[in-house]
Formats: sequence, structure tokens, C-alpha cells
Amino acid sequence: MFGRLMPKEGRFFDMFTAHADLSRQGSRELAALMADLGQAEERVKNIETLEKKADKVTHDTVDLLHKTFITPLDRDQIHQLITTMDDILDLMEDAAQCINLYDIRTVTPDAKALADIAVQCCDRLYMVVSLLHDLNDTASIMKICEEIDRLESDADRVMRRGMGRLFRDEADTRQLIKMKAIYELLEEITDKCEDVANLIEGIVLENA
Repeated sequence: MFGRLMPKEGRFFDMFTAHADLSRQGSRELAALMADLGQAEERVKNIETLEKKADKVTHDTVDLLHKTFITPLDRDQIHQLITTMDDILDLMEDAAQCINLYDIRTVTPDAKALADIAVQCCDRLYMVVSLLHDLNDTASIMKICEEIDRLESDADRVMRRGMGRLFRDEADTRQLIKMKAIYELLEEITDKCEDVANLIEGIVLENA
């Protein structure tokens, strides 16, 4: 009874939304990088800047968690959600840096398609995280989570198709190894988006 009467810290939802917005921006930078490698240096720097901002949001969220007596969600759920969200931008940074490090001069249509799917996942992630403050709107939340799941399945199909073409058509072994690594990082971004969606589905079911 006492716990229900105590005020709950609502800034967590603002932090979730701010972090999701940084991921959304990062996905656009990554897709733009894949579309035009001539802008690689600028795009990589932009993604690195966004990743640092996201790290700060994650740190501030965990710090607030330690200072807050009554939280709007279970403590473990808050910690899992923000740290899993943080993995998304980490992977974007890894992918962007690999393109520079490997001195990749051309990317395949399948790699560009994976980057585009990552943008769609991050757009929906922002939408669903923005709805978390109102757990009464469970239908909208669950619908968007299902869309993220579908997009992750699309990414799996593009990944398999792309790998098949790569091993069948790419004669340069070094280029094959480089692009395989890029494919895996891009697909893992969509995996992490699905992980966040699954966490949100659990939160909704537990708090409905």
C-alpha cells in the first residue's frame, strides 16, 4: 500500500525515448553510408558521436535507477531494456568502423537492403518506446512489436540470400570475408531490435 502511494520516477520513459531516437538517427547515418561510401569518414564520425550520446543516456538511466526508490517498471526490466537498446548503436558503430577499417570500396545490394531494414526496425523501435509511458495502449504496442519481429525475419531472408550470392559470385576471397562480416553486423542490429521488442512485450504482459 505504501509503495503504491509513493511517487514514481517518470524520467525513465524520457530516457528510453531519447535513446531510441539516437538509434533511429544512427540507422539513417548507416544507411546513408552504405548508399554512398564517398561520405564514409563523415558518416562514421556522426555514428560515433551518436553512440557516445547513447552511452551517456544509458549511464544516466542506470544512475537514476540506483537513486530511485519507487520505479515505474521492475528494476531488472529497466536495466535490461536500456542496456539492450545500447547494444544497437554499438553494432552500428562496429559496422561503420569495419567499412572504414576494411577499406571497402563497394557494397552489395543485399548489404544496402539490410541497412534499410535496420532503419525500419529503428523507426518502429522509436514508436513503440514512445508509447511505453502509457501501458494502457497495449494493442498499439504489441502491433509494433510484431512489425519489428516481421522485419527481423525479412533481414534473416536477405542475409541468407546475400550470403548465398556472396559465396557463389565473389571471386575475391578478401572481399568475401569483409562483406560476410558486414552482413553479420547488419543482421545483428535487427536481432537486437527484436530483442528489445521482446522485452517490451514482456513488460506489457506483466503490467497489463
